[in-house]
Amino acid sequence: MSRGPFTFYEFFAGGGMARLGLGEAWACRFANDFDPAKAAAYRANFPDAAAHFRHGDVWALRAADLPGRADLAWASSPCQDFSLAGARAGLSGGRSSAFYGFWRLVEGLAKDGRAPRMVVIENVAGLLTSHGGKDFEALAAALAGQGYRFGALEIDAAAFLPQSRPRVFIVASRGPAPAALTGPSPWHTRGVKVAFDRLPPALATDWIWWRLAAPPVRNLDLAALLEDDSAVAWHRPERTARWLALMSPLHRQRIEAARARGARAVGAMFRRMRREDGRTVQRAEVRFDGLAGCLRTPRGGSSRQAIVVLEGGEARTRLLTPREAARLMGLPESYRLPDAATAALMVAGDGVAVPVVRWLAQLLLEPLLEDRAVMAAE
Repeated sequence: MSRGPFTFYEFFAGGGMARLGLGEAWACRFANDFDPAKAAAYRANFPDAAAHFRHGDVWALRAADLPGRADLAWASSPCQDFSLAGARAGLSGGRSSAFYGFWRLVEGLAKDGRAPRMVVIENVAGLLTSHGGKDFEALAAALAGQGYRFGALEIDAAAFLPQSRPRVFIVASRGPAPAALTGPSPWHTRGVKVAFDRLPPALATDWIWWRLAAPPVRNLDLAALLEDDSAVAWHRPERTARWLALMSPLHRQRIEAARARGARAVGAMFRRMRREDGRTVQRAEVRFDGLAGCLRTPRGGSSRQAIVVLEGGEARTRLLTPREAARLMGLPESYRLPDAATAALMVAGDGVAVPVVRWLAQLLLEPLLEDRAVMAAE
């Protein structure tokens, strides 16, 4: 039994990747983001944005700005210096306090009798362990305080796309969990289990071990998503040499091993700051496992990811293009990226992987809402 379109609010919406992942069975009632480039991307890709998208700080919103009641409130809140255990600093608290700006709205909706039936909070895996687990405990307390039961899933986008991108999805719902949607899951990682074990008993009683199966084995690798060699700009040999010179012995061995195999090899390469012998040094690191490293935003301080191709004994390097980054997030070719490369990479790198959201919605969120509809009708 399906009760028709599901409704949702999307906070920290970015370029609308959660909306794309939820799919056509879902109708957006309200969306919000603070960043101008992301807001522009959202408007460019969703013709109905004028009716429901609000560009601005989440702390400037009121519950009265949100129409009706939604089945789901989705929040991919900023992860920089994430802290939920600290004071609710509001507009003066920086990006990491944005969660409380969102939660203040959920509390306001609850006072109006319009609390979302479900809440999904997506963030980096570090949320489970930051401040010794106190941040996750604070989030759990906020959910439980509004009558939600909750559980966490740590899903790596690498199961769906050729990008290593582990993220935590906290799924919260009012009412009991259907037996068919609870039980063992490959996404109950060690980090999730440790986070649960750290919860005080009063919060642990509100925990749900959500069941979510793994998807079919991925048959797509990084090379399959790249542009043709002739369509991209390659580094000059001296710049490639500089990249290779930054590698530690381990990563140079990876290059030489790939060369020795003789066949064309495609790898992902990125720069990192590492501590070696008591000092901080810049290193180039490479992987040839068919995956890109986790996409990041230029604003986050990490360098733009590069591609290395070994063929005929020669190494060539170049930067990952914005369109390739979009493909690594599961965005369709029709998705309109910002013209500026930095803005386009920020929109892609700061989003949520589209097929991960679709899997979560199809196997957990939609069945849960359908179960609630059946219970209400009986």
